Amino acid sequence: MAKKAEKEAPVSFEEAIQKLELIVEELESGDVPLEKAIELFQEGMMMSQLCGQKLEQVERKIEALVEENGEFRKKPFTGITDDAGDTVG
Repeated sequence: MAKKAEKEAPVSFEEAIQKLELIVEELESGDVPLEKAIELFQEGMMMSQLCGQKLEQVERKIEALVEENGEFRKKPFTGITDDAGDTVG
């Protein structure tokens, strides 16, 4: 019963990143049998997707303070822009 609860517990961004780093390290060691490597790859893809989703959620929650005509206003975060005003990343 306790194992089931542990499986269903949400994974934090930091936990997912740490797990992803361990998976990459293990795969890069080259000592992993093919079937285990495939399992690790699939798990790594899930961790990567989870991290991407959490970053998108946070990005939607962020508001930026923008100065317009000498006043500061809150605006929704729309990403990072380069010098030309194009969104990057």
